[in-house]
Amino acid sequence: MTRPSDRPPGFPRGRWSYQVEARSSAPVADVWSLLGEAHRWKEWSFLDHSDLERTGSPDPDGVGAVRRFTRFGVGSREEVVVFEPPRHLGYVILSGFPVRNYRSDIVLSPDGTAGAGSHLSWSGTFDAKVPGTGRALEIVLQRMIARFASGVTSYAEQHPRRT
Repeated sequence: MTRPSDRPPGFPRGRWSYQVEARSSAPVADVWSLLGEAHRWKEWSFLDHSDLERTGSPDPDGVGAVRRFTRFGVGSREEVVVFEPPRHLGYVILSGFPVRNYRSDIVLSPDGTAGAGSHLSWSGTFDAKVPGTGRALEIVLQRMIARFASGVTSYAEQHPRRT
């Protein structure tokens, strides 16, 4: 696991962190189209609702967008803070998790080991709101993000984008 001291400058320095990696034979643009558009998350993940509460600028899913993701009515609200298609999506959690100073970054790059495929790196840091829960939240978030990462990369392989 990457520790907060290993983060690039400007990345919030939460006490707890996670990092997940995944690979896909799908091109970067195909994976990005699933991650970069909030309404598409329900296609490939375990979520039953994914949409924008507020649009960003200039892209509706871009910087300033507030995304709402839920399962059985429980979920999170996240604000997009970095939107650099098709490579980098950064967001902070506004509500829905007992965390403070949460920041996550998803970085996509071409993956030579998978031919014309993609490498996905998804990392984040946070502080626990409730003392003593940091390690448990770190485990839960890492597992949940790993599930998202494998879900999006597998779905992109099975459902190539039509241009």
